[in-house]
Amino acid sequence: MTAVLRRAPVELPDPDTLAVRAVLLASEQREIPRAAVDLAARIAKRSGAPVHVFTLARVWGTSLGFPSPGLMPTKREWDTAREVTEKAVNRLRKKGIDADGRVVGTRAGAKRIVKEARRLGCDAIVMGADAQRTWLVRDMMWSQEPYRVRRRAELPVYLVVDS
Repeated sequence: MTAVLRRAPVELPDPDTLAVRAVLLASEQREIPRAAVDLAARIAKRSGAPVHVFTLARVWGTSLGFPSPGLMPTKREWDTAREVTEKAVNRLRKKGIDADGRVVGTRAGAKRIVKEARRLGCDAIVMGADAQRTWLVRDMMWSQEPYRVRRRAELPVYLVVDS
């Protein structure tokens, strides 16, 4: 049996003093809140860094270890993810921030987001999030993915909680 190691909560640096090479604005297909876009822009503008918008389209599972066509994202889910990404990129560009976007289908959302941040050389991740649920149900809910990203990432993850 392997033990699950959990890091103690880390105090996040003040976003207004953070120097970054790039920022990842990520979403697990939810609409990215305007406050999250504003925070990513504020962090990036201070350093003249680009913002990479990254949205996930959920793959619902596998069949015998192989992706099954019935479990892949539907055309509507792909279109929704692209629309979310495009909207955030346009908002960032209107603020004068260099931005690009990417949509990827995956089952392991937190793992994929952290991997993408590492690949792009990002020094911070910004995500919209729901209120955190109790430990009993949060690992079974896709909407709790931002908290899994925060636990997994070694860099600051700023969560903008929808009210």
